[in-house]
Amino acid sequence: MDISGSASNTNGGENENAEMSLLHYKLGKTLGIGAFSKVKLADHIPTGIKVAIKIYNRRKLKKMKMNEDKVMREIKAMRLLFMHPHVIRLYEVIVTPCYIYLVTEWAKNGELFDYLVEKGRLQDYEARYLFQQIISGVEYCHSNMVAHRDLKPENLLLDSNDNVKIADFGLSNFMRDGRFLETNCGSWNYAAPEVLSGEPYAGPEVDVWSCGVILYALLCGALPFDDENISNLLRKIKGGSYYLPTHLSTGASDLIPRMLLVDPIKRITISEIRQHPWFQVYLPRNLVVPLPNRKQQTTKIDDRIIQKVVLMGFNRDLVIKSLCSRKQNQATVAYQLLMDNNFNGTTRTSSITHNISVGIHVHKKRALGIQSKAHPQVLMNEVLKALKEMKVCWKKIGSYNMKCCTKWFPPLCPTGENDQCTASHNNVIDDNLAENGARFKSLHIVKFEIQLYKGREEKNYVLDFQRVNGSQVLFLDICAAIFTQVGVI
Repeated sequence: MDISGSASNTNGGENENAEMSLLHYKLGKTLGIGAFSKVKLADHIPTGIKVAIKIYNRRKLKKMKMNEDKVMREIKAMRLLFMHPHVIRLYEVIVTPCYIYLVTEWAKNGELFDYLVEKGRLQDYEARYLFQQIISGVEYCHSNMVAHRDLKPENLLLDSNDNVKIADFGLSNFMRDGRFLETNCGSWNYAAPEVLSGEPYAGPEVDVWSCGVILYALLCGALPFDDENISNLLRKIKGGSYYLPTHLSTGASDLIPRMLLVDPIKRITISEIRQHPWFQVYLPRNLVVPLPNRKQQTTKIDDRIIQKVVLMGFNRDLVIKSLCSRKQNQATVAYQLLMDNNFNGTTRTSSITHNISVGIHVHKKRALGIQSKAHPQVLMNEVLKALKEMKVCWKKIGSYNMKCCTKWFPPLCPTGENDQCTASHNNVIDDNLAENGARFKSLHIVKFEIQLYKGREEKNYVLDFQRVNGSQVLFLDICAAIFTQVGVI
């Protein structure tokens, strides 16, 4: 794998290619400044899509005696983790004699840290929503043998829909069977005891500890281990000494101590966290089903996006060949940007399966649909009955077309916890939403349209569901709930 992508610094011709690659971006404001790099907002001119560009000053790295191998390791890790909804995406690497540019996905809403400063401690439902995404992303890293080693709210970004994106793999490293890591790295407040003690560690267990600290911060609005005196801070961390507030729910009070066990052998694993009752509540369907492996992801090509790239002047066959071989060039960068922008917008939904007759009906946009031989009026009556049962608001546009809107939470999972499985739970959520403002509330507002079409076969009809805006995951949950309610299929 050529980690320098379409540009290198080995000869004059390739330097020119690097400079040409930069011409495809218009740099904007500075988003952040680190010890060895800075991050700028930029526009990808061919597609008009905004990206973030992390810029390493090579001369500064050399002056501060920083080995570029660490930067290249960061690039290699990000290339491995190239397609997960909760890991920041690397689109392109450009290397010039003076700089190394990492073109990445832009997370519009900034750091989770700033969000926590603004909101303070979060309620269970909101903390869980974010934590589930964090664990999903971390699990994906580990499945690709990458340990992050610097997980903290500053390195967890939020996109325009407040979905988590794990970022900054500058301290990450690769895990190998039978070999341990020993580097003392990361932020002390989030670092595991074995890391601070200089003991060898495998990798996943130290990320679990950091996730435990993050979960505590989400639910408590403070850190479990904090002290102005460094010696006292290290003593608290190594001794696992922290206070567990009484306001925490039963499930959270059980999960956090399992993640913050000093003994890494006894510490809960990622797979065990996923099975914990508190984690399972409201678990989105897209986080339940494993993601396709890298080979499946790279061989699946969207012809609609290909057409858009071809219209930019690229040869279709060369674009497809480059995508299949994972070659980085301007065509593949444009394809990936358009693909991600399409996925995050309102024009694309995922397929869903159910034990009734469910099909995918495609018009100008991809949508979910129910195929049925029931009389149209009977079918629509069943749908209206289901919408009423689910407390969905609707407005009829025509006899067989309506616009719908709802504040939606997936059905509760039976956890056995009284505070999560009572009939008044949704009312509690409503009160919390009212108190905590519109930012998180908007995540649960879903608008969609329902249209009945005549199918190709005689006396066959397709009930089409089209998401207008709102969370794609919750939209799928709503569709699944409607499919379950409708009994005339």
